[in-house]
Parts: sequence; C-alpha cells; structure tokens
Amino acid sequence: MTRTRAYRNGVLEAEDFPPEELSTYLRDTGVTVWLDLCAPGEADLAVVSEELGLHRLAVEDAVSEHQRSKLDRYDTHSFLTVWGVRLENGVLAADEVDAFITERALVTVRKSEDFDIEAVVARWDSAAELAKSGVGFLVHGLLDYVVDGYFEAVQSLDDQIEGLEDSVFADKVDHRDMQRRSLHLRKSLVKLRRVVLPMREVVNSLMRRDVGLADETMTPYFQDVYDHVLRASEWTESLRDLVTTIRETQLAIQGNRLNIIMKKLTGWAAIIAVPTAITGFYGQNVPYPGYDQWWGFIVSTAAIVVIAGALYVLFKRRDWL
Repeated sequence: MTRTRAYRNGVLEAEDFPPEELSTYLRDTGVTVWLDLCAPGEADLAVVSEELGLHRLAVEDAVSEHQRSKLDRYDTHSFLTVWGVRLENGVLAADEVDAFITERALVTVRKSEDFDIEAVVARWDSAAELAKSGVGFLVHGLLDYVVDGYFEAVQSLDDQIEGLEDSVFADKVDHRDMQRRSLHLRKSLVKLRRVVLPMREVVNSLMRRDVGLADETMTPYFQDVYDHVLRASEWTESLRDLVTTIRETQLAIQGNRLNIIMKKLTGWAAIIAVPTAITGFYGQNVPYPGYDQWWGFIVSTAAIVVIAGALYVLFKRRDWL
C-alpha cells in the first residue's frame, strides 16, 4: 500500500494521491510532500528515483535488507536508515525503515507492514502546528515514534528482568526455565543495543546546521529526541549488566546449594560409617571381647548409638547438617 501527503505552507492539502504526481506538487516551492512505500520493488523505486533524482547507491541500500542505523549524505538528498522495535511474546523484533530526505520531500520505505506507519501519521497530526517546518517536521515525527518504541521495549524488558530477579532467590527454582528466560532477555537486549547505539550518531548528524533539516523551531524537538536516545542507550546498557549479574548470581547460588548438599551427604556418610565399622568388627569369625555373651551385644549397640550421636551433635553445631 502506498501513502502520500502534501502540505502547503504547513497545512495538509492533499493525501493518498498517485506517486506519479509528486513532481506536480513539488513545482510549488511552498509544498512539502511525503511518500510511503511498503516492500517496494526496484521498478517502484525507479519511478521515485526519477522523480526526485535519488542517488543509485541510496536506492540500492533501500532495496537491500539489514542495514545498520545510519545517515548517508549525497549532493541532492540524504538517506536515512532506522529500526523500529516491538516485543512479540517477550522477544524483541525489529523492523527496518529507510527514508530519502530531500529539501521538500520525505520518502519512507518500509520492508514490511509490521512497522506501524499509521502511528507516525497520527503523531504528525497531533503536532500539526509544527508542519510549517517542512521536511524537518516529518523526519522528527518519524524519529520520535521510533525512539518512543525503544523506551516501551526497554521498559517491558526491565519488568521481565525484575521478575527474573524475584525468582532467583525462590525456594523452588526451575533452573532450566531461568536459563531460557535469561538467554532470551540477553538476546533481546543485545539486539536492542545494536539498534539504539547508532541512533545517537544519526540524530546528532541530523541536528547539524549544514544538513539544514532542523530549523529554529524544530531544533529543541530534535534535541529532545537525542536526549531520549541517550537515556534509552544507558538504560539498555544497565539492563545488559543486570542480566549478566543475575545469571552469575544464579550460578553462585546453585554452586552454594551443591556445596551444602555435599556437606550434608558427607556428614551423614561419616555417621553411617560408625555402625558399619562396629558391626563389621563384630562380624569377624574370631573371638572378641564379649564373644557369645549377652553384654557384648549391649556394648556394641551402645557404642554405635553413643559415637553416632556424638558425631551428629558435633556436625550440627558446626552447621554441617
């Protein structure tokens, strides 16, 4: 599905017109246009490239997948790549969005429909008073929506990590489930970090005066997005460290519990060895003190009870049992 919009002097004038009419609207210097393409082919981008004079390398990047977040500058336009994120069943998923930024046009290229472009449009409509800033207004709305998605994702991951923390010290712990959850959280945080970190450089570059995108009105808004990117980046880094700490704590607790079990087994083995040794001694086929006498049985039984009891008390006092 293709979406289009045209703003004249900051007022929405037309939308959902054919992409072939872009050049018609751009003849008026007071018009700013937006075109959205979802999973376009090379032929679709060729039409847009001809209309706006896009660089061949930028068009190739828009067709290819798995580009990192970046901003490439060419003579007549800039090429922007960002990633929107969302959580699916607790696992982070990322959607690539490319954008061609010209003086009076923004062309967004989505790789799939999973990226909610309607939410971006709603964000533009909610701040219509800024539309006089032209393309800078459109780019800001896109970035603001993407960065807010980072915060939602990192907040959800933070809540999951808190639940993981609470279960570490539970009396009955499913260690296999904890390992699985820790692994999924770590993978999600690594993916989120790869998406968030490059955005600092991207937003900072878009704010530069020589780019000419952020005017006096939009500069504070771009600065706000940049601050949010920094906070999301720092939050992601702290959560990665926290997941690592939780995993190390879990391993330490497992090792400690294993040591306690081994200590108790060793103590009980020492106690059980006493009756084994005494009965084994009296089981020899040779005469011994009290052999064939009733008091010999009493002495051996008393020795077992006294020595085993003494060992139990000793181990208990030393917290070995």
